[in-house]
Amino acid sequence: MAQVTQDVKGKIESAYVKDAPFDEAKKALEKDGYKIISLEENAQLRIQEGKNAYISQNGNYTREGVVYIPKKGIFLTKNSPIMKNAEKATQCHRNGNEFYINKEQIEKALDKKYSVKIDNRSIPVSEFGNEEITDFAFGKTAKEYGQFLKDAGIKEIPFYLASLEDKPFARQLWLCGLDSDGRSGFDGYDRSLNYDGRVRGVRDASAEGAKPQKILPYTMKDVRIAEKEIGKLSKILQPEQIANVKGLIEKLKQ
Repeated sequence: MAQVTQDVKGKIESAYVKDAPFDEAKKALEKDGYKIISLEENAQLRIQEGKNAYISQNGNYTREGVVYIPKKGIFLTKNSPIMKNAEKATQCHRNGNEFYINKEQIEKALDKKYSVKIDNRSIPVSEFGNEEITDFAFGKTAKEYGQFLKDAGIKEIPFYLASLEDKPFARQLWLCGLDSDGRSGFDGYDRSLNYDGRVRGVRDASAEGAKPQKILPYTMKDVRIAEKEIGKLSKILQPEQIANVKGLIEKLKQ
């Protein structure tokens, strides 16, 4: 059983699984109420926790994916086909194969609202907040995250990408940690969902230990009203159903 380790507390909590394949880690996190973290959420928590925190120093899979489409190019997408097919995709990697995607999956992944074309160039952190790809990836946090990376000694983020094939395929995106070489890149190159990587999730703190809403006991006034209503129910309920209602009312009196 994959072990979930919580390392970020507060209004938004975060945890990771590092010793399980992607599909098992995803399942374990979701069982504990977490959803797989997005790039923007990852950036926000790194800023919150600081450059020396585990979440900052160590990379992890995110919710986003990278799709490779022949004759069209390579795209970063928020509609990763792997997210809905984690077991199948992980098994493909376990077998040494790509996770090839169909026409419907391609259309969802390349929706203009949820995708941006990328390449192997590096993006200086000074451009964050004024650059299409980083704005897409980190949203409103892009400029602040760029400053965070600069303060941490990171000069640029490169893209590590695979080569196009004659069939479309997808890989899950890995956000690298703060590297000592001044780079903290996007990794869409590795075909390694079956390895013991690191998958991170987030959840609202109110989700932890959530208790059912307390149900207040009925008053005797409520019981008497229910008794008066039985006559009306006799017109629409069967005798055995009426008996069940009467039995319930007797229990409420106790």
